Amino acid sequence: MKIPKLRWIIAAMLFFATAVNYADRQALAVVSDRIRAQFDLTEIDYSRILAGFFLAYAIMYAGSGYIVDRLGTKKSFSLFIGVWSLAAMLHAFATGVWSFGICRFLLGLGEPGNWPAATKAISEWFAPRHRALGVGIFNAGSSVGSALSPPLISWLTLRYGWQFAFIAVGITGFVWLAFWLLLYDTPHRSKLLSAKEYEEIRHEIPVAEKVNYADRPKVEWGRVVRTREAMALCLARTLTDPVIYFVIFWLPAYLVKERHFNQKDIGQYSWVPFVFGGIAYMLGGYLSGMLMRKGWALPRARKRIMLIGALCLPIAILAPFAPSAGLAIAAICFITFGHGFWTANLQTLPADLFPGYEVGTVAGFSGMGGAIGGMLANLGTGYIVSKFTYAPIFIIAGLMHPISMVIIWKMLPDSRFRREA
Repeated sequence: MKIPKLRWIIAAMLFFATAVNYADRQALAVVSDRIRAQFDLTEIDYSRILAGFFLAYAIMYAGSGYIVDRLGTKKSFSLFIGVWSLAAMLHAFATGVWSFGICRFLLGLGEPGNWPAATKAISEWFAPRHRALGVGIFNAGSSVGSALSPPLISWLTLRYGWQFAFIAVGITGFVWLAFWLLLYDTPHRSKLLSAKEYEEIRHEIPVAEKVNYADRPKVEWGRVVRTREAMALCLARTLTDPVIYFVIFWLPAYLVKERHFNQKDIGQYSWVPFVFGGIAYMLGGYLSGMLMRKGWALPRARKRIMLIGALCLPIAILAPFAPSAGLAIAAICFITFGHGFWTANLQTLPADLFPGYEVGTVAGFSGMGGAIGGMLANLGTGYIVSKFTYAPIFIIAGLMHPISMVIIWKMLPDSRFRREA
């Protein structure tokens, strides 16, 4: 049996995996107010639980990229989603800071593999002019998962209890895994790819992507991560990933504390910013590809769309000063929208800067920086909001992307990009 448009179906699969990934991680944020009340947890306790997630996330993000490059996309993705889905289900049995912390740590060991594996899959199936769109599609899953989580998790919690909500999102991951095992393989090995589509793909995908994993050069992890390109990507994600993590993990808490929302209100309204993020992920990826089709050089196209995204973030500084909750949420939408433009292109850069057999390693290393930044930022957020307000956090969040844009310009001039990318 041959499946038409198989590469776009694979992009859709990556989209759904990312949606499940974010639904799993955001479930705790949606019910955090209820869990903190039940187990008498403070905001600092909550920040420490999140720190456990980010500690494991940072450790495994670097390692997950290497695992992807050595095991291949299909096997590594299967391993990662199996681990994080099981960890999500274990949350239902947690009873306090330590048990929740352990569950979050296990979740953090599995979830980072989604990104190097998905980036690897896009590099295997998509030509350079379509890569940013492919990355934008799977990253849009993060916004869809984040948007669906508040109403879905709130409904499951109100109807069946918060424990059942964690079990439900974990089971969803195993359902996805069954379809992945049936559908995925690289183009030159896939039995589901039509001869016509293979002829189209084989001329677009670099030769390095067609080599069997066993025949590929061994990745020199130490050399790769010391390159100027890898360091620039790592630093950019260290500064900007914590911004979206703040929205994911702290938006419900902010709406409860400073806008006086209840569980029902969270389910009804906190999904809105993530819709704008989902649109921006796909639009940002599409626009850089469109500029390339119009004759723009790849580096210039990527950087122009990233700049547009970065300039959206300072508007979010107005959120804590807005006179109404509606206006505050509108300002927060500029975080998710701008970050979508930024990430759809930033996460494409490993494939633009490095040969295929090193893409997973670089994606993992840069993601490790984002996880370390997220861990430190969440600890700082817990302390600041327990002593003051959310205003300093919004100010910092609004400035990180413009600062990172300057870093990209300085450290990654156009000459650093591969000519064949």
